[in-house]
Amino acid sequence: MIRLSFFAPSLLALALIALPAFAQQKPAPAAPAAPTQPAPPAWEQLTTADREALIAPLRDRWNSADADKRQRMLDHAREWRTMTPEQRRAAHDGMRRWDNLSPEQREHAKALFEQMRTMDPDQRRALHDKWRSMSTEERKAWLDAHPVPPNAKPQ
Repeated sequence: MIRLSFFAPSLLALALIALPAFAQQKPAPAAPAAPTQPAPPAWEQLTTADREALIAPLRDRWNSADADKRQRMLDHAREWRTMTPEQRRAAHDGMRRWDNLSPEQREHAKALFEQMRTMDPDQRRALHDKWRSMSTEERKAWLDAHPVPPNAKPQ
């Protein structure tokens, strides 16, 4: 089974695109004990300048991306809208895990993902189970035998 952490970079872009939808899915925070600042306004209540400030980084990323990257961003945004709140939480957890991986661990994850993307669900499940039972040395040997292809598209 492919873990969402393999999709972390793409899901990050997806999260940025779907920010308004995600904001509606957040559970209400517990009542604070000490006085705090008033809650930020709803999207519709933001000024044009505030909306622009929130959207500008995404627009810049979109405009600097090639056609394939734009299509992936759009596909991920559409997929995000169909996800349940639980699936969105899992995606965010995967992004956090990805952010905490070392560069070497990221390369390992990419190699594993590239191998799994050509497998059917049963083969993926078998490899996943095998991976979990491997020792560090066995994993290293597997990774040496299955490096990330140089032409693999970044996620």
